[in-house]
Amino acid sequence: MVERVYLARPRGFCAGVVMAIRAVEKEARRSEGDLVVYHQIVHNETVVKRLEEDYGVHFVEDLAEIEELKKRHRLSGKIVFSAHGVAPEVRKRAAELGLLQIDATCPLVTKVHTEARRYAELGYTILLIGDSADHQEVKGTLGEAPENTILVAVHTQVGKDPRLADPRTVEVPDPERVVVLTQTTLSVDDTDATIAILKGRFPKLITPSRSDLCYATKNRQDAVRRIAPHVDLFLVLSSRHSSNGMRLFELASALTRALRIDGPEDLNEALFERVQNVGITSAASTPEDLVQGTVAWLKARWPGLEILEDGEWEQIRFREPAVKTPEEVLSELP
Repeated sequence: MVERVYLARPRGFCAGVVMAIRAVEKEARRSEGDLVVYHQIVHNETVVKRLEEDYGVHFVEDLAEIEELKKRHRLSGKIVFSAHGVAPEVRKRAAELGLLQIDATCPLVTKVHTEARRYAELGYTILLIGDSADHQEVKGTLGEAPENTILVAVHTQVGKDPRLADPRTVEVPDPERVVVLTQTTLSVDDTDATIAILKGRFPKLITPSRSDLCYATKNRQDAVRRIAPHVDLFLVLSSRHSSNGMRLFELASALTRALRIDGPEDLNEALFERVQNVGITSAASTPEDLVQGTVAWLKARWPGLEILEDGEWEQIRFREPAVKTPEEVLSELP
C-alpha cells in the first residue's frame, strides 16, 4: 500500500524549454501560414504532439522536407530551431532558402557553441563529451568546428556508439593544445569522472571556467539524490529520447528501484506491490500536467497517501528569441 509520495523539486520544464516552447506557440499564433520547426523543439512526444495538434506546427529533420510540405500546406516562411541548437551550415541553408529564422537554442547550449568556435580559432583540439553522435545538441556543437573536434564517450558508455572515442585511448594531434567541452545534459558524476580520465592523460587539458553541464541538469539530479534514500520506487517521467531524462532514470536506478514512464497511462497497481514510499521526478522537457496526472492516479487508488515536496524551484528566465531575416543570419555566420 502506497503511503507517501515524494515529489522532487525542481522537476520538469527548465528555462530553456519554457523559452523554446513559448517561441513556437507565439510564432504559430501570429504567423499567416503553418510554422515549421527544425527537429523536435524539445525531446518530449507529448509536447510535440500538442504543438502539432493545437498549433498546426510541422517538425522536420531535413530542410529538404519543406519543399514537400509546401505542396500540401500554406507555410509561414519561418523556421524555428530547436532548444538543442543547430550547426551553422543549417542556419546558412535556411537563409539561402529565404526563411525567416527564430533560434530557440538554449543559451547554455549557445555558450558551448561559442567556446567551440573560440578554441578552434586558437588551434586547439576539442574533445566533445556526449552520449550519442546522433543527438541534436552534439551535432550542433560539432558543426561549429568539425575539423577540430573529436567526439568522446562518457566513460560508462564506451562502445555504445562506435563513433565516440574512448576517453582512455583517444589520441590528439597536440597534447599541449586540447580542450574539453560537453553536452549539457549528461550525468554530473559520469562527466566529472570522464574529464578526470582525460585530465590524467592530457595534463595541459583546458576545462572551461564554468561547467558546460546546465544548472537544470545538475539540480534535477541533486533532487533525485535527496529523495532516493526515502523511497521504495522512483517514477521518472521522461520520453525515451530525452538525454537529461534518461540520465535521471539511470541515476534513480542506481540508488533504488526505478521506472521510466511517459505518463500515468503506463502505470498499473501490480507495479506497487510492497511499495510504501514513491518518488516522482520529471525530465526538463516533461509537462507538469503529466506529473500531476500521475499523482492523481496514485491518489485515486490510495486516497490517504501523503504528498511531500521539498526543495527550491528555479527562478531563471531566458529572453525570447528574435526573428531574423536571411540577410541578418548570413552576416552573423563565420
